[in-house]
Amino acid sequence: MFVCDKCGLCCMSVGDSEIYAELNRGDGVCRFLDTKTRLCIIYNKRPVLCNVDKTYELFFKSKMTLSEYYKLNYESCKKMKTEKL
Repeated sequence: MFVCDKCGLCCMSVGDSEIYAELNRGDGVCRFLDTKTRLCIIYNKRPVLCNVDKTYELFFKSKMTLSEYYKLNYESCKKMKTEKL
C-alpha cells in the first residue's frame, strides 16, 4: 500500500496536469482539498486517479511493477516538496 504523509502538495498541484482538470478549482488546487487541514474532504470517495493503488491496478499494472510505480510516485512527491516548500 502506498504510504502518503498527507502533506497536501499533490492536491495543491492539480493544475499541473490535464488529467486532473475537473478537480481544479481554478487556481491549481483541488476543489476537494480543505486548505486549512490539507486533507481531502471526500477522501473515502475520492476519484480513482487520486488513489495511487487503484490507479496502478487499472492503468499501470501491465506497464511496470508495483515497486517501480511506487518509486515514481515517491520521487514525484519528493520533487514537489523540494519545489514548493
